[in-house]
Amino acid sequence: MTEKAHVSDEKKEIVSELGKLIKGKKTILIASIKNIPASQFQEISKKLRGKAIVKVPKKNLIFRAIDGSGNEAVKELKEKIKDSSAILFSDIDGFELAGELVANKSPVKAKPGQEAPEDIVIDAGPTELLPGPAISELGALGLQVQIENGKITIRESKVITKKGEKISGGAADVMNKLDIKPFSIGFTPLVAFDVQENKLYTDINIDTEKTIEELKISFGKGLAFAVEISYASSDTISFLIGKAGMHGKALEKFTGEEKEEEKDSAGADDGEVDNPDSQGDGEVKVESEEAKPNAADADNKEIVNEETPSGESENADVKVESNEQSNQTPEENKSDGEENK
Repeated sequence: MTEKAHVSDEKKEIVSELGKLIKGKKTILIASIKNIPASQFQEISKKLRGKAIVKVPKKNLIFRAIDGSGNEAVKELKEKIKDSSAILFSDIDGFELAGELVANKSPVKAKPGQEAPEDIVIDAGPTELLPGPAISELGALGLQVQIENGKITIRESKVITKKGEKISGGAADVMNKLDIKPFSIGFTPLVAFDVQENKLYTDINIDTEKTIEELKISFGKGLAFAVEISYASSDTISFLIGKAGMHGKALEKFTGEEKEEEKDSAGADDGEVDNPDSQGDGEVKVESEEAKPNAADADNKEIVNEETPSGESENADVKVESNEQSNQTPEENKSDGEENK
């Protein structure tokens, strides 16, 4: 018979505690703590108090705790646990906890031989470096410098180490002198398991600033689209009212121009009609004015003839005749007299 391996009471206690945390907490998060100094580890653990419980157990102990939890889904975590890993237990959401870990990372100086996480750029501008050996050190990296106000000024920005390249000793010294810290140390979130939902989330290393920037861009695009399709909400209502006002002004301007055109065309039509009528009215007025004296004279003559006795009418005829004679010229009167003789 083979004897069972002896397990110390201390290890049993650790496994029991881990088992209770697995069953009692909402989120289990695995984070890498590779190359983190002890002092940095302690500082981050203090910042996470009240939000998460940090454990760094041996792999075999956490495996025993996972197997004894009775949750088959949580066993997926066993494949994600590597060396230099910490296990965090929390009641907050896994992505929120991952964000806390990223936010608590601290910048650190570069060391020769490290791989550059991004392009390392020395920006143009003044420095606090005094003229001396620093000039040749900067020149060795291809940096153009000049002296201003007794200090070194970098004339042009330059990439001294590209992403993925090893950092040289000279580049590390220059970055240290310029207080450039291209690295950050802290817990790196790897995976998170939601115990309540029995779901495993990978790729949870969240870049908060980049995520916020992407959300802003997406919100701007979504807002513009919502306004375009006239979708009413608390975010779009002010824009929709402004849009309606602009359309109303454009429509009012358009209808106003149509009315002006109608008025102009109506005025032109009225002018064409009035001219013939006015000429006709003028002619009628002239004719009526010419007819008025004749009609009046005829009326007067009729009145005289009606009121005058027969004898008087003969006298009137004589008078009229005399009047007609009086209208003749002297020569006509003289010829009439000779004929009478």
